[in-house]
Amino acid sequence: MSRLEDTYKNEIMDAMVKKFGYKNKLEVPKLDKIVVNMGVGEAKENAKVLESAVADMQLITGQKAVITKAKNSVANFKIREGMSIGCKTTLRGDKMYEFADRLINLALPRVRDFRGVNANAFDGRGNYALGIKEQLIFPEVEYDKVDKIRGMDIIFVTTAKTDEEARELLTLFGMPFAK
Repeated sequence: MSRLEDTYKNEIMDAMVKKFGYKNKLEVPKLDKIVVNMGVGEAKENAKVLESAVADMQLITGQKAVITKAKNSVANFKIREGMSIGCKTTLRGDKMYEFADRLINLALPRVRDFRGVNANAFDGRGNYALGIKEQLIFPEVEYDKVDKIRGMDIIFVTTAKTDEEARELLTLFGMPFAK
């Protein structure tokens, strides 16, 4: 069990019950999963680019990445239905908490001119989306072995009913929201 999960079970749960007045501890929102997505537009010309993106994703998340395919054709982007255009990983359980811990405490503080993440990136149902411009902020990725700097989307899916509950949950996990 990770340090972040222990903290959730004890302090975070108590703080959420106190703030929102839940009658039962099972009502307290929790982190359901984290989805890490990397769109690789150049993959349509060069399949090797996608392989290196998948390798980077596996290094960062510690889990095998799934290649995503285009759902429909877009002529302007020269994409046909079924083409490989990215990769994603869904993290749950211990790996999810471990990844969240590394993201919040190691990776985000390494971002240049970092003043906090956008506090308005909630979707209205208690989920939070975060975009990262380069994979180099993760300590597992070696600068010399990176062929191209790629960004990624990280989505925190929670069981919270409202954005306010989800914001409080992520704040208690230590997410550095911009003031």
